[in-house]
Amino acid sequence: MRKILGYILSPIYWLYFGLLLVIFHVIQVVCRKLGGYHLRKKAVDILNYLLLYGLIIVGARIRFKGFRNLQKNGPLIIVSNHQSTFDIPPIVIGFRKHHPKFVSKKELGKGIPSISYNLRHGGSALIDRKNGRQSMVEIAKLGKHIEKEKYSASIFPEGTRSKTGKVKRFQHPGIAGLLKTAPSSTIVPLVIEGNNLLTKYGYFPLRFGTKLTYTALDPINPKDKDIKELTSEIELLIKNKIAQNS
Repeated sequence: MRKILGYILSPIYWLYFGLLLVIFHVIQVVCRKLGGYHLRKKAVDILNYLLLYGLIIVGARIRFKGFRNLQKNGPLIIVSNHQSTFDIPPIVIGFRKHHPKFVSKKELGKGIPSISYNLRHGGSALIDRKNGRQSMVEIAKLGKHIEKEKYSASIFPEGTRSKTGKVKRFQHPGIAGLLKTAPSSTIVPLVIEGNNLLTKYGYFPLRFGTKLTYTALDPINPKDKDIKELTSEIELLIKNKIAQNS
């Protein structure tokens, strides 16, 4: 029954999704020209709110947990598991007061209305995954940016999406690169649950009635900690939260 409802309602959501991207691309351009970064950011926040909560069209149930515990001052490094492209809107919404930037593959920096424009003009790091040096240079720039402005950076240390929801091994270099140039950062492990089930059948149909939960775990002070050990610790925390044993 869920799959049938998904076939019926998914076209409505994707039409809604596409219209939002086109409309808000224009809104972003206008806001950037008239009010600069902060006005454009408000448009991006609204866009992501509408993209996420529009999933109610396909019966999604959305819950945020733990975000009240976030520190108000100082940069954050958001370390999360990665399940689908739907991971981005909840990060933008949950961390909106912390101006989240993303470590993203450079291919997403062009050709996608709204999304590519935001990545290029919002301060995110667009990395070439085949060029390690370029990637670390971009990550270093992002670290300097969040350190100066007291913003946040979001990174998926698995490197790629887990379609099954099983957390893959976390890699430490990206986290290390951010901490090197943003040494006052606090790390926030973020647990994403349900986005892989939403796309259980691919992006069409979307699975009807999926429970989507986004949990910010207790912040971690990374000072004087071994980065490899810290990365493994965060991986284990996230696995434990979603009851994954290995």
